[in-house]
Order: sequence, then C-alpha cells, then structure tokens
Amino acid sequence: MLDLNFVRDNLALVEEKLRQRGLSPGDVLKDFAQVDAQRRQAITSAETMKAHRNRASEEIARLKKSGQDASALVAETKELREQIQGLEKAAEEYDARLREILTGIPNLPHASVPVGSSAEDNVEVRRWGTAPNFSFSPKPHWELGEQLGVLDLERAVKLTGARFAVYWDLGARLERALANFMLDLHTREHGYTEVLPPYLVNSDSMYGTGQLPKFAADLFRVPHGEKDLWLIPTAEVPVTNLYRNEILEASRLPIRLTAYTPCFRSEAGSYGKDVRGIIRQHQFQKVELVKFSRPENSYEELEKLTRNAEEVLQKLGLHYRVMQLGSGDMGWSSAKTYDLEVWLPGQQLFREISSCSNFEAYQARRAGIRYRPEGKNKPEFVHTLNGSGLAIGRTWVAIMENYQQADGSVVVPEALRPYMGTDRLTPKKF
Repeated sequence: MLDLNFVRDNLALVEEKLRQRGLSPGDVLKDFAQVDAQRRQAITSAETMKAHRNRASEEIARLKKSGQDASALVAETKELREQIQGLEKAAEEYDARLREILTGIPNLPHASVPVGSSAEDNVEVRRWGTAPNFSFSPKPHWELGEQLGVLDLERAVKLTGARFAVYWDLGARLERALANFMLDLHTREHGYTEVLPPYLVNSDSMYGTGQLPKFAADLFRVPHGEKDLWLIPTAEVPVTNLYRNEILEASRLPIRLTAYTPCFRSEAGSYGKDVRGIIRQHQFQKVELVKFSRPENSYEELEKLTRNAEEVLQKLGLHYRVMQLGSGDMGWSSAKTYDLEVWLPGQQLFREISSCSNFEAYQARRAGIRYRPEGKNKPEFVHTLNGSGLAIGRTWVAIMENYQQADGSVVVPEALRPYMGTDRLTPKKF
C-alpha cells in the first residue's frame, strides 16, 4: 500500500505510473482527491470547534465562579459537542474510504523498469548456458513422466481432480531431492535461515502481502467455524508476515529467510492455459527466498537474491535467461521484478521458473513491518523482497526435458546424485 501523504503530494506521478501499468488513473484512484479534501476539511473544522468549545468551557467556569448565568454557553457547548462528533464520524468514514482506495492502488514501477503494455515489452538482461542438442526429437515432460512411470496425472484426477499430480518412486524422490538441494544451497552458501511456516494463514496475513482483497478469487479459502483461513499461495505470505506489526532492530537487517512449502492456487481465469503436464497446478511445491532490507540497500539485495536463484539453475546445468519485466507485466505489489526463464526442449520454449521482486515498503506498510534506524527515535518501514529459489515442479520439468536420453531414460544432474542415490531414471510400472 502506498503512503497517503505520498499519493496526495505526488498525484500526477501516481497517475503517470498507473498509466505505465496499463491502468486508468480514474478507475484506480476514483474520488481520491475529493474524499481526501473532505476528510481534511472535516478534521480542520472539528479541531476549530474543539478550540472554540475549550474557550467556552473556560468562560463557563468563570461565569459560574462569579455567580453569573452560563446557560447560553452551556447550550452552545452541547451543540458544539454534537457537531464535533458528527465531524469526527464523517472523518472516520472518509478515512475508511481513503484506505479502500489506497488498498486498490498497485505499487509504482521503479524508475529503472521498462515501460510496456505486455510481456512482449519485457527486456532480456542476460543468458546462461546453452540449449542441449539431441540426436532425436525431445519429448515433453508429460510423455516422459508417463513412460518412466514417475508422473501419474490420471490417478491424481481420481483422487482430487484436474491440475493435481501424483509422483511415484524416483519421481517423488526427485522432488524431495530438489527441495533438499535448494535449501542446503541457500542456507549453507547464501546465508539464509530456514523456516518451516504454517500452510494455513489468516486473512490479516493475506492482506499484509497484498493477496487480499484484490486476488481472493485466485486463492483457496478454508472456513472453519469462526476462523477464516486460507491455504498459502506461496511461502512469501507466512514468512513475510512473521514480522507483522513488529519493529526490527536495524542491526539485524538484512534478514534472509528461506522456506520449503506446498503452494495452493485456484488459477482463476487461467483455464485452457498449460493444461498438459504440471506447468500450472492447483498444488505445487516451492522453495522461497524472503528478505527484509533497509530501503537504501534493497535494490542491491534484489540483485543478490536474483543471483542466488540463478545459482540453483547453474549448478543443475540448466540453460536459462533473465528477463526484467516491463511495467505492464509486473505483479500488483512489485516495484521491480526479474523473471528467470528456463529452457524446455520438449516444448521448445523458455518458461518462468522464478520471479524475484522488490516490493519496497508496499507490503511492509500493509503489514506494519518497521525498523528503528540508528540514531533515530521514529521507526521506518523496511523494504521486503522475495523470489522463488526455485519452483520445484518446474525445475523437475526442466530436468526431465533437458536430461532425457534416446533410450527414454533421464540422467540425474551431478549435483542431485548425492540426494537421489542414483544417476538415472529408468522405466518402472506401479
């Protein structure tokens, strides 16, 4: 959420940034200027009346002390009190309206973000590695998974429905190996602290990271008695909210946390897209990277976080590219985002496998996450960042498609062999 004073004092800038996102300022800001003026007028009028009432109260006390009639002033102060209460109630209603409007404003793109209306305007920053050459026509992961007996989509439909998966034997072990490999890399070499958070969170947590109220349709809600809980769409939600409504000591920053969790997304509006295989699932697993940073260091931390995610792909020997998202393709809460896209030879395309973002103070303001700078009494909002390090299902897909062999087997990348206990996936029936 943006700061009220910032929006008021920089309305033209906010309108321009909204246009860069492909949004209509009028649709997003609605009657912000009018409501803000009405709120300020109500507060000013209430303060003026309070001062007048205080002077009248002093005069009433003087009159009574001298034995004079104060009934007219008493009636006047009663009327003033009623008017003040009315103005304060109006100011509260204006406050609620302003908060509703502010909640509906996306984060503003950083000055370095390329302006564009869609994914076509994203900018390639760099590439790593080369695509593998095959002496045969490479297969997509859903064919490989079925032939090897490690991916079972039919039984998943029987158990739950479409867009769920069952992994068998070495397919399941590959998921687990990837999670352990990523967590070990990030904790042992990149300085992250591992966290295992709940997979159900309350509405305050969803609000804090920006999922609610706008993206409720994309979530799985789990009402239970008087509790209103949600399955997490990403570990970003519980891990960021660990420090909700807390003031952190500046000496602790940056805080780097990583978590492995399942993620649950309804994928509202995406039906008909990526229906084959496990690219777009209702449940998938992911290792998440989350940072809490001083504002002046947050963009340096974004570059480091992105490099941390890239190193996973490099150690697995997977060809990828880094794309800086344009203003029209960024997430609602992000100020700047890099997507890592891995090459999938079975589909002949690059596919997003990690999205690394700096949210600046947007989430911290919603969640009340602040820090106390050295030498200052007033706390300030931290900057929050996160990125996938990586999406395990899509990494599983990338390994299957990039390491497939002519005989139908799949070679296990060397970095994963200590976790897998084997160097190859071969066909097996279950």
